[in-house]
Amino acid sequence: MTGKQTKAFFNYFTKTEILLWSISVIFILISFLLFDRKNFLTLAASLIGVTSLIFNAKGNPFGQFLMVVFSLLYGMISFTFSYYGEMITYLGMTAPMAVFALISWMKNPYQGNRAEVRVNRLKRPEVIFMILLTAVITYIFYFILSAFHTANIIPSTVSVTTSFLAVYLTFRRSPFFAVAYAANDIVLILLWTMAALTDISYLSVVICFLMFLANDIYGFINWSNMQKRQEKTA
Repeated sequence: MTGKQTKAFFNYFTKTEILLWSISVIFILISFLLFDRKNFLTLAASLIGVTSLIFNAKGNPFGQFLMVVFSLLYGMISFTFSYYGEMITYLGMTAPMAVFALISWMKNPYQGNRAEVRVNRLKRPEVIFMILLTAVITYIFYFILSAFHTANIIPSTVSVTTSFLAVYLTFRRSPFFAVAYAANDIVLILLWTMAALTDISYLSVVICFLMFLANDIYGFINWSNMQKRQEKTA
């Protein structure tokens, strides 16, 4: 990467975004050094995940590519603590839907700018359809998770609900995908806090999702501003 390309890359992000990403990375690294020091897969997943969120907040399809990678790694991590719900959700739903979202975002650039997706506003019939579909998915997954003797099944099932809403809204390019992911972050903070009571090393995963929560809140704010700007221009 040349000096001009490097400057253009950093100019792409605002000072707030660079600060948010930097703080997130620092907290993730510190928590890894304090509570883990051995599960480098967790560290890699956390760093890739938080980087994907800052690109997603910009509406950049590259964020969805990183989300696919994160989902695969997170599924493997979940398997180690028998969180089969998380494993099945991320490997069987989040990762495939991230691929569809990547395709959708690439097919819908805003005014030809492939670094910014065109924001979509869902109509009421689709919102009703989404809610009904989410209820069906949640019902089915509850029994699947029960069959696998999933640890902490209630929050794991709620995680399926919030995850499906998040991936559906991401695919449909709605700003509310970040709200659904923020709700999912809260559920996962609870899940991994319970895991950390058994193994302190999982506290690094809790810190990771705390950083994800901060990034998803920013993502919703930025997408809301993007939507207003795009609709005003149109």
